[in-house]
Amino acid sequence: MTALLALLIAYFLGAIPFGYLLVKWKTGADVRASGSGNIGATNVLRTTGRGAGVATLLLDIAKGFAAVWIAGRLTGHSPLWMSAAALAVMAGHAYPLFLRFHGGKAVASFVGAWLCLTPLALAAVLIVFVGVVAWTRHISLGSIIGAATFPLAVWIVLHPPASVVAASIIAGAFIIYRHSGNIRRLRAGTEHVFRFGGGKH
Repeated sequence: MTALLALLIAYFLGAIPFGYLLVKWKTGADVRASGSGNIGATNVLRTTGRGAGVATLLLDIAKGFAAVWIAGRLTGHSPLWMSAAALAVMAGHAYPLFLRFHGGKAVASFVGAWLCLTPLALAAVLIVFVGVVAWTRHISLGSIIGAATFPLAVWIVLHPPASVVAASIIAGAFIIYRHSGNIRRLRAGTEHVFRFGGGKH
């Protein structure tokens, strides 16, 4: 029962749409009606400004971390259930009950969850992410390449239990799947270029 409770908590933490709530509170607007239509930090930054974007990023990372940490406390730090909680919090962000299952791409909740579970492997992948974004100016491409290399980093750096490796493969594949539209725009040359200043445009 505690394992099931851990997964439910993880999902509902993930389903808290911080980007949507912050933009609604700050401007009264629905962030899904602007920019890419996403509730994540990148679209909040692009449509509402730097402060709201950074706050969304930190809160989404925090909910991912909290979900896995709580699962660890409830299940005696079971790698299996902590890994399952990482996937559950990502699913909650991508398919939130509170927004009729239309959420974000789950990158920040992915970062938070795996920061708790596999911090060294995540750090290696974040270096890849930063390098790709600095080179291409596309956050989406950094996220896609980071997600693709993440399971390998988990295996090489940690040699963890099979449940953790399997969950890392699922998580990486899920992030890539959630970026299907970005992949199409990257191929067409129409993907947004990242500018940290944000602003409405």
